Amino acid sequence: MASAAASEHTVLQFAAPSTAATTSTSLTAKVHPLVIFNICDCYVRRPDQAERVIGTLLGSVLTDGTIDIRNSYAVPHNESSDQVALDIDYHHNMLASHQKVNPKEVIVGWYSTGFGVTGGSALIHEFYSREVTNPVHLTVDPGFRNGECNIKAYVSANLSLGDRQLAAQFQEIPLDLRMVEAERVGFDILKTTAVDKLPSDLEGMELSMERLLALIDDVYKYVDDVVEGRVAPDNSIGRFLADTVASLPKLPPSAFDKLVHDSLQDQLLLLYLSSITRTQLSIAEKLNTAAQLL
Repeated sequence: MASAAASEHTVLQFAAPSTAATTSTSLTAKVHPLVIFNICDCYVRRPDQAERVIGTLLGSVLTDGTIDIRNSYAVPHNESSDQVALDIDYHHNMLASHQKVNPKEVIVGWYSTGFGVTGGSALIHEFYSREVTNPVHLTVDPGFRNGECNIKAYVSANLSLGDRQLAAQFQEIPLDLRMVEAERVGFDILKTTAVDKLPSDLEGMELSMERLLALIDDVYKYVDDVVEGRVAPDNSIGRFLADTVASLPKLPPSAFDKLVHDSLQDQLLLLYLSSITRTQLSIAEKLNTAAQLL
């Protein structure tokens, strides 16, 4: 374990600058939903005495300078009001294991659960600064207050006067969270504080169709407004709509119905086979128990 005194550092937190304002850094970050799911799972499984979870972020730096965060793992730690300790050996062992599977993923920063940065964040950030140049600090609110997940990314710089370090300045940077439809459904479930049951495949398809119909209605309304002259035409939107329509497979209604019915039959067959398997396992367990009693 590595430790340091938290009282030696002062932390300054700055919000993300507006698009019109100038900033000392042009860094941006992109995080994949898998990272958020993993952080929330680690938070649920945290020790009872731990108030937050800390871990390492893995990914790469894209050609345009965007930090692409694709993976993560938790690092055991202990912290108090004046001290923070990380299990560095565990961190390095996990890093070596991940890079055996994904050798292109490197350390890009670290994460913690909760709102914003704290006094101990400067100490942990200092450690990761020795692991990678200019690491990103990702904060995730796993409580999903008001149904929203507060996710922010920061970079840090030291404020010094001569040889004396005055404070650690954390500057918020733009963060992009992009999800496909399947990931969006899981993320919406994760935001719900109580879930009666997970949606079935048919319920998930119904929800997706409802969203698709709503989007189609929006497109119809936009096209009608452009044709009637109520909205100024946008060539980029027109090209996007044309590309979207061109990408759709040209299937007759009968072929589409057959495709859906075949998929439904396959799912029902899997349910039937799994039910038979559970029944056979239950019978085998009872026969084994009866044989031991005899």
